[in-house]
Amino acid sequence: MRRGPRALAAAVCAAALLLAAPLPAHADTVRDLEYWLDDYGISDAWSTTRGAGVTVAVIDSGIADVPELEGAVVGGIDVSGAGSPDGRTPVGNGKEHGTLVGTILAGRGTAPGAGMIGVAPEAKLLSVSVGFGAGLEVEDQIAQAVRWSVDNGADVINMSLTTNTLDWPESWDDAFLYAFEKDVVVVAAAGNRGSGTTEVGAPATIPGVVAVAGVDREGDASFDASSQGITIAVAAPSEELVGVVPEGDPVYWSGTSGAAPIVSGVVALIRSAHPELDANNVINRLIRTATPKGDPVPGPIYGHGLIDAEAAVTAEVPAVDANPLAVPYDLKKWVELYRQAKTPMPEPSETAGAAPAPAEPQGPRDPVELLPEWLRQALPRTSLLSEAVLPAGLFTGFGLLLAGGVVGTVRAARRAERR
Repeated sequence: MRRGPRALAAAVCAAALLLAAPLPAHADTVRDLEYWLDDYGISDAWSTTRGAGVTVAVIDSGIADVPELEGAVVGGIDVSGAGSPDGRTPVGNGKEHGTLVGTILAGRGTAPGAGMIGVAPEAKLLSVSVGFGAGLEVEDQIAQAVRWSVDNGADVINMSLTTNTLDWPESWDDAFLYAFEKDVVVVAAAGNRGSGTTEVGAPATIPGVVAVAGVDREGDASFDASSQGITIAVAAPSEELVGVVPEGDPVYWSGTSGAAPIVSGVVALIRSAHPELDANNVINRLIRTATPKGDPVPGPIYGHGLIDAEAAVTAEVPAVDANPLAVPYDLKKWVELYRQAKTPMPEPSETAGAAPAPAEPQGPRDPVELLPEWLRQALPRTSLLSEAVLPAGLFTGFGLLLAGGVVGTVRAARRAERR
């Protein structure tokens, strides 16, 4: 069912759960709190690549100008009508959200060994600001944001947002198809139970999108800072995260809004280390090298498992011909099957001439008409059947009945005489 812009605006929200008090400003303390860098093979992957040559579009509230992202943001746009043209002025509800996402994805630190550093610290960012809440019509914003990102060089698109529903507006069909056709990897947050998302919501339900679930510090499914669903691709940390807000302060936060950019950062590392791979094989490498967890695998809680950045960059992975996350249908096929089934029959056009009169009710067709032409020609004509064959058949049948009666009468008389 198509949802109106007002209803959608209320449903699309940032997939962040908690923003805590600022952390101590000591750079080494912030760096030490980034446990995912070592626990998920990211630091080891840096010996191969740090994401150079890859551009990631962050479709969010806007990435502010903070020291950790100096030189990282190379372009942007505001599609909400409420921000600055370059997308660097945070808009909507949760204005700090985009900056948190940007710093965990591609933060460059403030000095060697100091400050917040991202998963892909040499990747470039595009800041695409959309308005969460505040009465802003998000439906068309998202479609425009995806297309702009593709047209402006994005290799990866990060979407730390959710509609809290399985379906999505029809206007997103063409936008996401455009991204897939242009070889862009789209990563989306699964949403959080603590924010009311008990089941994965769009865009994480769109076939082909990398849907990211969240886990706690021990690698177990987060109860509040994650959700579940059959489209989950992989899982990444969503609790005890740190990031930088527009004011420049490091803070604690949680949610799959943070897990998604961690995965987008790993995707950037893969694309940097393997520029020859198309998006389908980048995604395949991400999920095939994940550490399996849960039963079954893939499953609705962890997907294919916990990300392993080093393996994703260095392991030998067989090539594929299609997106492994677009099963049984890719988005194009899904649109053909599902949208077509929902399309009403068009009304007759007044300019196309008078509508034809309804056909008169017809009785059962003559079975002979269903036969091949050559066989119909070999059969007697209908007139012959009615004028000759049919009467002859009737007389013959009546004669046989009459003869049978006469014979029976004669036999009965003979039996009487013998008695």
